[in-house]
Parts: sequence; C-alpha cells; structure tokens
Amino acid sequence: MNKYVLLLLLIITAVIYNLFAEQNTAKVLRIGVECDHVPYNWEENNATDSNFTIAGKNGFYTEGYDVQMAALIAHELNMTPEFHKINFDELISALNRGEIDAIFSGMVDTQERKAYINFTIPYEITKVEYAILVHKNSPYANAKKLEDFAGAKIAAQKDSRFDGVIDQILGVKHLPALETQAAVLVELSDFKIDGTVVNYDSALSYERTHPEFKAIRFPKDKGFILGFTGLCAGVRKSDRKLLEDINTAIRSISTRQRQRIMDQAIINAFEHL
Repeated sequence: MNKYVLLLLLIITAVIYNLFAEQNTAKVLRIGVECDHVPYNWEENNATDSNFTIAGKNGFYTEGYDVQMAALIAHELNMTPEFHKINFDELISALNRGEIDAIFSGMVDTQERKAYINFTIPYEITKVEYAILVHKNSPYANAKKLEDFAGAKIAAQKDSRFDGVIDQILGVKHLPALETQAAVLVELSDFKIDGTVVNYDSALSYERTHPEFKAIRFPKDKGFILGFTGLCAGVRKSDRKLLEDINTAIRSISTRQRQRIMDQAIINAFEHL
C-alpha cells in the first residue's frame, strides 16, 4: 500500500476516534454534590438498587433527593450522571474550574451566588422552609417562635444559607459555623449548641434518623425571611444551552413524581443511615 494512502487512513481513523471520544464525553453529566445533607444528599458505603457510585471513591455511593432528581434529569437529557463528592463551600469554584458540569446539592439561588454562576428554576417540591433542630431534652424544645430562641447558642454549616439567617433571631448567641452538617449534628447531640437551622424537610428526616432531635417549625410568615427562590441546580454562566435543557427537564417532572422521590429518599435515609 502506498505510504501516503496509509498515512491518510491513519489520519482519518484518528479523527473518527476523537469524534467518538468527544461524543462519549459529552454524554456524561458530571454532577457536584456535597453528600452530607439528609434527605437531599448523603454518602453510603454499600451499593443499593437506587444509589450511585461516587466518582474516584471506590466502595462509596451517594443517595438522596438531589441525587435522584439529578439522575432523572440527566436521563431526560440522554446523558449519564456521574457524581462527584465536593465540599459545599467548594462547589461553585469546582464548577467554574470545569471539574463538574452542574451542581445538585441543596443549593439556593442567592444574589451572592448568582454573581458567579447561573441557576435553573427550582426543582424541589414546595417552597423552601427553614426550621430549627433542637435536642428533645433542650429547654428550647417547646419553642414556638423565633423570639423564643433569644439567648440560645445556635450554629450551622459553614458557607450555608442556614448560617446567614441566624442573626434574624433577636438576642441569639451565633456561634462559629462548622465545616460539615455532620459536625453540626454531633455538637447538637452533645449539647454543645442549643440548635441549628436546617430545611424543614431535612429536620423531619433528622427526627427519624436521630430520635433525640426535634424540629421546631414556625407559623407562616413568622419564621426566617429567605432571600431566594428555592433549591436550584447551578451551571456555568457560559453553559446557556445546558441551563435551558435542565429547565426543560425539570418542568417535565410532575409535583407528584417529585413527592414520590422525596418520600423514597426519606425512607432510604431511615433504612440506611
């Protein structure tokens, strides 16, 4: 065979290979998730019929409402979900560095975050509501309103919106934020803090997985003032097509289906944690 013909064939083969490689890469949706916030996302060390492998962590898996919604949305886009465990305060940086393609990690669309990334429409079931989680034996276990926590030692997770609303409680002792939600729960269990701010859905899950805890819910318009729309997926500002596609996928998932996903997440958290 003429060496020039052979060279041409090799070049064509290389081009075709690269095209297929690019297409295969494009079919993977790399999803950033904290894996530390029941019932939205958490880590497990046993495979189940519903959890997903954490990339780069053999023998560890992620599960929860965020995870299942992200997987469903990826499949709606004909993409394969690939989950990456990333600390909450590093998710936006990881996204903008190109390490992941989207954030599904119980993140709300605050004005501060909108300066760095774009957010989809909310994918949660109902409007986000914040509660305070306390120990059942705490003097604050019968609190009814925010003012009842005057003098209470309250802490939350670092760089979370939870930490940002604590000062709405008049007279509160706002303690330094902790690195992870798990660390916050340990402090609460050991009576080192009197309470922590969490999503109400999370609070209900913690009541089931930690029987010593109690969720304090506030009457409508009497709780925390929240300056955001809700739980949204985050994407890079340059990924406008992905933003549109994810929004379209979210709209296709009914409230009833979302509720079933949340109900199952709560059951799974109770069974596996």
